[in-house]
Amino acid sequence: MTNKALSSLGMAMRAGKVVTGDDTVLKTVRQGKAALVLVAADASDNTKKKYRDKCATYGVFLAEAFSRDALGHALGKEERVVIAVTDAGFANMIRGRLSQNTEVENID
Repeated sequence: MTNKALSSLGMAMRAGKVVTGDDTVLKTVRQGKAALVLVAADASDNTKKKYRDKCATYGVFLAEAFSRDALGHALGKEERVVIAVTDAGFANMIRGRLSQNTEVENID
């Protein structure tokens, strides 16, 4: 795992500032607790649209980046399609590192 954004995501996970899973992430966004949402680049178009719309409604930064395997590996778990970072400091660090990364396909 050489990517700095993924490394930062792992640190956020170890600090307890990451939630994963469709229902949990949606609930976190609705409650205004999500500072950043990451959707796997290989997620379905419906999933991407759902999170683009939800994050736009609630003013949460969304990035479609990495594969589901890479996201899961960064967290030390099985593959993950959607992740929310709940800490603003970690979210800003990850966002900054995403902009330096050529693997980012689309940042809204």
